[in-house]
Amino acid sequence: MSAVVSPSAGRTTPPPTTPAPSRRNRRRAYGSWLRGIAITVVTLIFALPVIWMFAAAFKTNVQVTDPTVGLWFTPTLDNFRGIVEAGQIVRSMGNSLLVGVVSTVLSALIAVPAAWAVGRFRMFRTGSLILVARIVPAISLLVPWYYLFAQAGLVGSYTVLILSHMFVSVPLIMWIMISFFAGLPVELEEAARTDGLSAFGAFWRIALPLAAPGTATASLLAFVFSWNNFMFALVFADDDTQTVPVTLFNFISYASTDWGGLMAAATLITVPVVLAAVLGQKYLVAGLTSGATKG
Repeated sequence: MSAVVSPSAGRTTPPPTTPAPSRRNRRRAYGSWLRGIAITVVTLIFALPVIWMFAAAFKTNVQVTDPTVGLWFTPTLDNFRGIVEAGQIVRSMGNSLLVGVVSTVLSALIAVPAAWAVGRFRMFRTGSLILVARIVPAISLLVPWYYLFAQAGLVGSYTVLILSHMFVSVPLIMWIMISFFAGLPVELEEAARTDGLSAFGAFWRIALPLAAPGTATASLLAFVFSWNNFMFALVFADDDTQTVPVTLFNFISYASTDWGGLMAAATLITVPVVLAAVLGQKYLVAGLTSGATKG
């Protein structure tokens, strides 16, 4: 900026200087830096096991158990080649995908309309019963379930896995969606009903599209639960319907553990969940935030 000439004094005056940042601005800058450092440290702490798993998938068993071998090593694909050639992990991933998708879709078809009814008509006692069903330990029901399913001849089938996963997924989706429907303006549905829509028509055309982020979030969480569930598959599945958590458990034996194959299989089964989270990130973020607001 050029100097300013004063007509009265006939001399130049220096340009105005920018005021120094205030103490409050400096505190904000320091706080921003501290938050960034804290977020970075926490992210690294949680990411280190995943990084170690991914690196160990490309190591030999000797390198995995050698503490002197860090992230600098010659990678190998023998672990992935071995588990793919064995075929069990591929079949188990297909089983998990089938059970997860079917149980999530059926659970959403049941839980979303039920959540709308509870949230819209303020059926708080029903909501409390749903919460009770959500917190009941599923392991306490394994013995009666096994007896009933064995009498029906369903043990070892996909049906028993889907039904057992739905026992957890339906209350999970329903409990998440109640807050979404309760927070939607009731005037929108009343206007739709004034125009001639039925109660279900107002839900289908008005409430459900507005609650799409919440539905995507709840469905994704239900799918992740189904994909990672170990207990139900261990009790109810057989060799043909075995899911990925049980297959991972088979890499651990009494005498030794195939760490390379275990880490390679764990890396493979992590990919579908990560892809689902990345592809549904927009709905996931919107769903996790909009459910906490009203109106």
